[in-house]
Amino acid sequence: MSNYRDAGVDIDAGERAVELMKASIAKTTRKEVVGGIGGFAGLFDASALKNYQQPLLATSTDGVGTKTEIARQMGIYDTIGEDLVAMVVDDLVVCGAEPLFMTDYIAVGKVIPERIADIVKGIARGCAKANVALIGGETAEHPGLLDDDEFDIAGAATGVVDAPNLLGAAKVKAGDVLLAMPASGFHSNGYSLIRHILRTANLDLARHFPELGTSLGEELLTPTEIYTLDCLALIKVLGPNLRTFSHVTGGGLAANTARVVPDGLCAIFERGTWALPAATTLLADLGGVAQADFERTWNCGVGMVAVIDPASADLSLKSLAARGMRAWIAGEIVLRGDSGGSTLEGSYQAR
Repeated sequence: MSNYRDAGVDIDAGERAVELMKASIAKTTRKEVVGGIGGFAGLFDASALKNYQQPLLATSTDGVGTKTEIARQMGIYDTIGEDLVAMVVDDLVVCGAEPLFMTDYIAVGKVIPERIADIVKGIARGCAKANVALIGGETAEHPGLLDDDEFDIAGAATGVVDAPNLLGAAKVKAGDVLLAMPASGFHSNGYSLIRHILRTANLDLARHFPELGTSLGEELLTPTEIYTLDCLALIKVLGPNLRTFSHVTGGGLAANTARVVPDGLCAIFERGTWALPAATTLLADLGGVAQADFERTWNCGVGMVAVIDPASADLSLKSLAARGMRAWIAGEIVLRGDSGGSTLEGSYQAR
């Protein structure tokens, strides 16, 4: 006779994982959450949306890519969940939406309860940083499809923005300035290139690099910065003088900023306003990666960009500084003809 355990699925381990993660999830609750975890669906009281003139629901879903492989190799699982939250909720805030609740999906080769609990602990910590309720999730055991220590994670979040306050390219004007917020590391993009460099340069994740001040593996596992509350605070302070945001993810700074620049305009970033992170230059040098390639792959030190009215530049910088977020004016929006028609030396362009 055969049973589910013989097939590689341990129901008891799954139940223990749920028990271990309950304390972390409880820290992410909001007053609108109805009930707890364990049901077939998470419930969120939407009655507060009656206060909106025209509430628009925004949704986003994402994962963290092959950064999970670095976590697996390092045996560190309690940070990767923050990356997941950041990749989802910071996409929502770009349009001005306040993220409300999130669900996650964890696929593993074998359920190891303590490991699942660590992953969820990171997700919960990220949700708390963004004031997002973690109202549900799924852990799936895939024996025979994934090795025992392999895993992948994904998540989805829902937010809300009042239609009159919707941010986007339509509000961007020539003369607006680009306010940059620093990245905390490589975030969760470009790790296939990073892993290629690790293999070809035969790099040990445990190796300590003086320019990094830590081991290579620890540097690569630095959680993605969560900008949600800083962005929402900036929206509140600036009002219509804040045009939109660009979350710098896969594709790099120029390509992501181009997504919020209307036809006829161009975003110019002045490279001289910040220095490339040490980890970026280190891996580019060790891997022989050309500047044009790593600029299209990594964030190069900028994780979020706000497009704002120039009259609000000082107020923006002071407001973010008061919250502990260092920011700087990194460029401007110009008419496309004023940009010279080609990439300017010393500048990024987004069209």
